[in-house]
Amino acid sequence: MENERILVVEDEFEIADLVRDYLMMEGYEVIHAKDGQEGWDLFQHENPTLTVLDLMLPKVDGMELCRLIRSRSMIPIIMMTAKKSESDKIIGLGIGADDYITKPFSPSELVARIKAQLRRYRHFSHDGSLQQDILTFGDLTIDASEYKVRINDHPIELSAREFQILHLLASHEGQVFTKEQLFDKIWGYDHMGDFNTLMVYMRKLREKIEKEPSNPVYLRTVWGVGYKFEGGVESSWDD
Repeated sequence: MENERILVVEDEFEIADLVRDYLMMEGYEVIHAKDGQEGWDLFQHENPTLTVLDLMLPKVDGMELCRLIRSRSMIPIIMMTAKKSESDKIIGLGIGADDYITKPFSPSELVARIKAQLRRYRHFSHDGSLQQDILTFGDLTIDASEYKVRINDHPIELSAREFQILHLLASHEGQVFTKEQLFDKIWGYDHMGDFNTLMVYMRKLREKIEKEPSNPVYLRTVWGVGYKFEGGVESSWDD
C-alpha cells in the first residue's frame, strides 16, 4: 500500500474527518481539500492514487473537478453526493467517474469500494494480461499499454472504467459475459444488483465507438444474459 495517496475533496469537515480516519486506519495516506479549487491544486501537486470527491463543492463543483482530473489522469474517481437523482449518477459516470456513492453511507463500504477500485486499477495498469499486443478490429484499435482507443486513427477519450470494460470484452471476442461477471471482473465487489450503472457505461461506450449507437456492431447485447464483443465487422465510420 506504499505510496497510495487518497485525495478527499469534501467541504463538510465531519464527513471528511470520518473518511480520513477510516482510510488512515487502513494504512492510506490521505490529503484533504475543502473545496474544488483546492482539490484541483492538490491533485496537480500531490499526485494522488485515487480521488474521492463530493458533487456539491464550493468554487469548483464536483462535476467540473471530475472533468479536470479525467483530462489529466486515469486514476479512479469516486463521487459522493447527497443527491439521489438517477440523472446525477448518469452525468457523474458519463464524465469519467468510476464509482458513485450516495450520502449517508457507511465508511466501511466506502473503504471497500476504494480498495476494489485500486485493486482493479493496479491490475489493469500493471498485470501482464493487459499489456498484450494492440487489439485491432476493423477501424477500431485498442492500445492496452497506453489505455488508448482510436477509430480510423482518431483518438477516442474513455474513462478508465470504460476502457476496462471495452478491453475485457474485446480481448474475449465472442464470449458472452453476464452482468454479474462484469461486475465481479471490473468492479470487484457486490453492486447489489445496481445494473443501471453497467447500462450507463455501455451506453456511453456505444456513443463513443459505434457509428450508430442504437444499432451497435461491436458491443452487442445478449438479451436476458449480458453483453459480448463482436470484432468481425466491416462497417466503416467513413461510409
